[in-house]
Amino acid sequence: MGRGRVQLKRIENKINRQVTFSKRRAGFLKKAHEISVLCDAEVAVIIFSHKGKLFEYSTGSCMEKILERYERYAYAERQLIAPDPESQRNWPLECNNLKAKIDLLQKDQRHYLGEDLESLSLKDIQQLEQQLDTALKHIRSRKNQLMQESISELQKKEKSIEEQNNLLVKRKKNYRLASEVRVH
Repeated sequence: MGRGRVQLKRIENKINRQVTFSKRRAGFLKKAHEISVLCDAEVAVIIFSHKGKLFEYSTGSCMEKILERYERYAYAERQLIAPDPESQRNWPLECNNLKAKIDLLQKDQRHYLGEDLESLSLKDIQQLEQQLDTALKHIRSRKNQLMQESISELQKKEKSIEEQNNLLVKRKKNYRLASEVRVH
């Protein structure tokens, strides 16, 4: 007996809605990971729950790099679709937008360093903590991968040195035997 088609409408039962959200979110993030691995694609997924909790996934490069790439692409596409002959007049506006982005990025960086946290609400601090936990997991995963690769390389070197040592021991024994045969 197969599953029937799910009618897409809001789930009224709060508990069922939360369970469905958790399961589908996990499945969605899994699919994002799979497409990134199978197709060597850069993927970024951002999900906000009903209560505003942030869930995110990004491939090897960080989320910020993918979002910056998206912004560049979207900006270039907008320029191609609707080129503005008076674009030079928009430079002061664009300059102000870039300054605002720089200020925001610097503020975020200070927050990541644990500075200027007084202005943040409890919800903001929880989101920051979640982002730092996610980043720490990625960092630890990469560190573990590098350590495993290093251990594997060292084990190969150890095996090679042991083989060379055994070969030298055999040569030494053969040399002794040959010397003893000549003496007698």
